[in-house]
Amino acid sequence: MADCIFCEIAAGRAPALLVFEDDQVVAFEDIEPRAPVHVLVVPRKHLADAREATQDGLLPRLFEAAHTVAADRGVAGSGYRLVFNVGADAGQAVDHAHLHVLGGRPLRWPPG
Repeated sequence: MADCIFCEIAAGRAPALLVFEDDQVVAFEDIEPRAPVHVLVVPRKHLADAREATQDGLLPRLFEAAHTVAADRGVAGSGYRLVFNVGADAGQAVDHAHLHVLGGRPLRWPPG
């Protein structure tokens, strides 16, 4: 999709610190991290939000990639949080489905 920064990152046309990629998803460091580990896992295909990620079995792939990232980042044992924000009121800032992987410190609840 035109003007979508996550589409540009997934296509390799915009810079990002990639930490995981396969044919369906790409994961990269968040540019405004909220925890020592803060990685975004996004589908290569443009989807507006998590509601659209149920197509083509993509939702399980996003979760599998997130678990791989957590293990690679050393937070799988201590714990980590997975978050989808859907819509402006939830804090979704980029209109491209993305799963946050947060960890590396104790996380509070409720989150916001």
